[in-house]
Amino acid sequence: MSDFEELQNVIDKSKRIVFFGGAGVSTESGIPDFRSVDGLYNQKYDYPPEQILSHSFFEKNTEEFYRFYRDKMLCLDKKPNKAHLKVAELEKAGKLIAVVTQNIDGLHQAAGSKNVFELHGSVLRNYCRKCGKFYSAKYIKNSCGVPECECGGVVKPDVVLYEEGLDDRTVNGAISAIESADTLIIAGTSLTVYPAAGFVRFFRGENIVLINCDKTPFDSQATLVFHEKVGELLDKIKVN
Repeated sequence: MSDFEELQNVIDKSKRIVFFGGAGVSTESGIPDFRSVDGLYNQKYDYPPEQILSHSFFEKNTEEFYRFYRDKMLCLDKKPNKAHLKVAELEKAGKLIAVVTQNIDGLHQAAGSKNVFELHGSVLRNYCRKCGKFYSAKYIKNSCGVPECECGGVVKPDVVLYEEGLDDRTVNGAISAIESADTLIIAGTSLTVYPAAGFVRFFRGENIVLINCDKTPFDSQATLVFHEKVGELLDKIKVN
């Protein structure tokens, strides 16, 4: 039996799959990641991206933060790819119980996924820091300088910046889902970003399927390992 046939067999038998995804899930939609050869960390700006995307930088250099954020983080024209669509199909078929994602692009929901835990927040949600009013990503994209609320407060994206903690409710929901899963599909992540990467240790099920173009520290612990693009592999899966 080939590895792919074994993967199909695992999915056929599974009833409580959790999909744990990183940046590599969305790169096939044209959204840049951070750590690849041509990722954001390897491009040149006045400041390193990890510094710009920090809480302290947002507080001290808000206008410069938004200049980078609008240019590189708001990919509002991108569409779900084959990976997002297959994950949504698995959920609709009653085989997948949750998506846990490190991405902030909202593409899982756009593909039809319902139970999504966004560990690092979403660019689609933005709130006034003064009165809490909601603003869309389109409003942020079309604004100039520092986006302000009608009350005069500064609008901040609901994304987890460096130096900020993850949302407790989201973390607890993600861990609970992983603990109750019979199969954990880990896709498009280097598993080097903590605390998110540490969530894998809560899995108590039977099968870990790891899909990533590059090797990860968890390859040796997985039932099946595929070093290829997530969407291309998942697209071949038949959902029964």
